[in-house]
Amino acid sequence: MTHAAEQQRSLVLAFKHAQLSVEDLWLRYFGVGGQAGFIDIDAYVHGLADLPPLERDTLAVAVNERLDELIWTHRAGFSREIRDSTPRTAPFAALVRLLEGTELAPPDRLSAAVETAAAALGVRIGVYLVDYDQSCLQPLPDDPSGRPASGRDALDVDTTLAGRAFRQIQILPSETSDGPRLWVPLLDGAERLGVLDVEVDDADELYDPGLRVQCRWLSMLLGHMVTLLSQYGDDLDRLRVRTRRTVNADLVWSLLPPLTAGVDSFIVTGVLEPRDDVSGDAFDYALSETTASLMVLDAVGHDLRSGLIAATALSAYRSARRAGHGLFEQARLIDEAISGHFGESAFATAVLAELDLTTGRLRYLNAGHPHPLVMRGGKIVKPLAAGRCLPFGLGPGDVEVGEETLEPEDWLVLYTDGVTEARDETGEFFGEPRLRDFLRREAAAGNPPPETARRLTKAVLRHQNGALQDDATVLLARWARPSRVTP
Repeated sequence: MTHAAEQQRSLVLAFKHAQLSVEDLWLRYFGVGGQAGFIDIDAYVHGLADLPPLERDTLAVAVNERLDELIWTHRAGFSREIRDSTPRTAPFAALVRLLEGTELAPPDRLSAAVETAAAALGVRIGVYLVDYDQSCLQPLPDDPSGRPASGRDALDVDTTLAGRAFRQIQILPSETSDGPRLWVPLLDGAERLGVLDVEVDDADELYDPGLRVQCRWLSMLLGHMVTLLSQYGDDLDRLRVRTRRTVNADLVWSLLPPLTAGVDSFIVTGVLEPRDDVSGDAFDYALSETTASLMVLDAVGHDLRSGLIAATALSAYRSARRAGHGLFEQARLIDEAISGHFGESAFATAVLAELDLTTGRLRYLNAGHPHPLVMRGGKIVKPLAAGRCLPFGLGPGDVEVGEETLEPEDWLVLYTDGVTEARDETGEFFGEPRLRDFLRREAAAGNPPPETARRLTKAVLRHQNGALQDDATVLLARWARPSRVTP
């Protein structure tokens, strides 16, 4: 018997178990891309005619999909090895269900997609998103009505086990009266978005390494979905904004990149305060295999005009950077954009920096801004005091690019004067000595850059009794020499 005849025989046997009429079979076959007509299919299943290999295989797909709905014992054969179109393993099925559940979905349908994906893993999953203050984990509503998540309350980042999983970016088990569960960090790349509450039936599952890996996969994909769906509507963003933002703050936030990003040898993270009323502070970065470009900016003023100046400077910086221009041309275009649109009274201080990720060579330009700091081995080893030029908007003047060579595991600290000039009720500044001491203690504690930046802005807020007199922005970066060999 030829292979084609054997394939036809297996199809006929499978068709008998599929509980379909020939017309139903043809409709299914047509639905998965079949090209043969109804008469040809009718003749084939009755052994009266043959079909080309592709059409035989497409017909087999249609029959097997039906059998998958009924029974797995009988399957039609193929003329060659066919890739599986149906996920057979739990983790693959979970990822596929999440993808399919969020296709063309609004943000408020995310919970339903997560529930379906969790069922494929045999667990129950609740989603918590961190608010933009990074102080509270808010439960995602269970359904599109926006009703609070059943049995789940907001969780404090600093005092709960869920918050610890978020802060330390670790999967942590919990065995309490509420049942065994895993707290899994929710990440989009390197950016922390919240945590997953993964409930299991048996406490032994908490220590199953396979389940932890599967949850990490789901978290990585879900993190991407949260970021993507946040661009389609306001539901996820509304959950994370605790107090209404000013028009100025919304303008600035709409221009910012993700708060944290990383490549193999480099991670960068930024934080702005006050988050709901920021005026003229902003930051930006761009990462590639070989280069990290960074900017931190402080536009003059505390009103909408300062936000417009910051937006103009940010756009000019990106325009020059994306055109492949270096620091000199970036500075020139930012300066011309501000002076050309806002006049003589408008300016912005800033630091522009470019780091070669293969060698650690840092080139930077300081436009009237506080000196960046280099931290090595947990200590501030030097301020970067070269690379001077006038604040942007006050004319080109003399431009001097500074250079420094970083060592592996060095940190680069960029900040605005709202950090060091924050004053308590007695008028005492937060100051650079206090900043240096804080960074030293954080390094000793082993906190990663995102957590260090979060804790630093909290410390500045506490120093000023929770009410900043000026915007305070921090941009932290850590470089490590690439471990892989570059061809």
